[in-house]
Amino acid sequence: MLNKLKTETEIVLRHIQVIKIVSEHQPIGILKLSEITKIPSHKIRYSLKVLEQLGYIQASPAGAVATPKAAELMENLDAQTDEIIALLKKIKAATES
Repeated sequence: MLNKLKTETEIVLRHIQVIKIVSEHQPIGILKLSEITKIPSHKIRYSLKVLEQLGYIQASPAGAVATPKAAELMENLDAQTDEIIALLKKIKAATES
């Protein structure tokens, strides 16, 4: 039952890693992103596509660049992560009772 949650969490982690690297090294291409993150280029390509569709990055002739929406996401990431952790702790607590 939790396998899908685990898989989706791993994908979100990869997307966040990509946003962070794009923000730090923009503009940046797929091969350089793959080299820095040690993530295969086909997974980088997928993350870039998803992140562009969500408005966090945009393509440029020189490579991917972060949008203001990406900076907003990164600023709020700790609070959102804490909310998710609290929910996971409730799941864990429910199994201990």
